[in-house]
Amino acid sequence: MRAARRPPASPLAWPRRRRRRSRRVGEAAGFLARPAAGEAPPFWKRKTLAEMSREEWESLCDGCARCCLIKLEDADSGEILFTNVACRLLHPGTCRCTDYPDRKRRVPDCVQLSPETIGSLAWLPATCGYRLVHEGKALYWWHPLVSGDPNTVHEAGISVRGRVVSEDDARDPEAHVVEWAK
Repeated sequence: MRAARRPPASPLAWPRRRRRRSRRVGEAAGFLARPAAGEAPPFWKRKTLAEMSREEWESLCDGCARCCLIKLEDADSGEILFTNVACRLLHPGTCRCTDYPDRKRRVPDCVQLSPETIGSLAWLPATCGYRLVHEGKALYWWHPLVSGDPNTVHEAGISVRGRVVSEDDARDPEAHVVEWAK
């Protein structure tokens, strides 16, 4: 009798789900991971971050919202501690900023990502699309540009959905340090 196969413990290793062929998010814009025969590779494999259009740049965000979590720095060691405390502008269900165009005015310490800053932000999660492309690595199977579905980042358990508290409700951020957000 054969033993049943268990899925990998980490969602990073989960296989892609097979889907029926249909028009998918990103298909019209040419954002799918595998080009058809004779077509160029997707933009994130052939362009640097600085060469990307604004639309391409914004599409690299996988929607996990881990960059929108409050981080603490140990004054002695410089170690970055991750919390489950979200920026007051983050919508905990959609994992999107509720005032993205005006976020810097409303939250002055919000770090606006750019091609120039990506390499210096050690606190970006290892799964971040911007970081992966900057480092020359492949996007994970659950990234919306690869899967064609903006919900796979949530289905895979990568996003902060259901795991955060607003900074308006958190009394002591040090009591909210977590390991899963790294």
